[in-house]
Amino acid sequence: MSLKKITCSVLLLTSAIASVAYAGSAHAISLTYTAGAYRTPKVTNEGAFSESVNNSNFVTVDFNNVNDKNFKGNDLVEYTFSQGSYSTSPGSTGIFNDQWAPAGVNGEVNQSKYLAVFANNSVSIKAKSGGVFNYFGLDAGALSGGNTFELLKGGVTVAKWNFEQLNKIATVVGINMNNQKNGFFEFFSDGKDDNFDEIRLSQVGGGGFESDNHTFHLGKGKFSQAQATPEPSVTLGMLAVGGMFLYQRRRQKLQNS
Repeated sequence: MSLKKITCSVLLLTSAIASVAYAGSAHAISLTYTAGAYRTPKVTNEGAFSESVNNSNFVTVDFNNVNDKNFKGNDLVEYTFSQGSYSTSPGSTGIFNDQWAPAGVNGEVNQSKYLAVFANNSVSIKAKSGGVFNYFGLDAGALSGGNTFELLKGGVTVAKWNFEQLNKIATVVGINMNNQKNGFFEFFSDGKDDNFDEIRLSQVGGGGFESDNHTFHLGKGKFSQAQATPEPSVTLGMLAVGGMFLYQRRRQKLQNS
């Protein structure tokens, strides 16, 4: 068994994978949906993450350390709110925590902060210093009408999805979310013409678009699985953690026999 397969078996609990391609006049972005992964084994209250969350080639913004209205992203990506600023109170566009936080891999309650976009607002996420993305993933939660997801290059739309398209392939139902669906959506460039430098999350009409654990890969050209393969030191660390769990389980069985 390969290192990658072993790593996935240790860390991931995923649903069946659904893939949808967006075909525009000159673009084809692939969309993959899974239940997501845990960033840390047994920590299930932070929502779902990308399989690549612990890969140093990727950047994840989880919003957990946002404590004021000065948040604008990090050294690689910039967040811009359509109203110029955001709220820290539930029920409006902002960063906070409440029952609608995108759920975990098995629908667990997310107790961490997340990003919400409300009624006719949007949030734009751009690559800094002329960079482009060939991968983006997010944990979307409590999917509802008006949720709109868009990828752009130079201000021109490369691909776009609405609530109906996302909800159709989602399967995870969050606890106490009135049967609304959740899950981890990943968007891949199929070639250099499909790279994008902006991600736009919008809420058209009433309601809200909740998301968490945004994960980015800055790169030109087609996104490949080689880019998502953890570096050797990271993989060995994951295997060591997995081996420890297996050892403890075997030891417990011997003690109980």
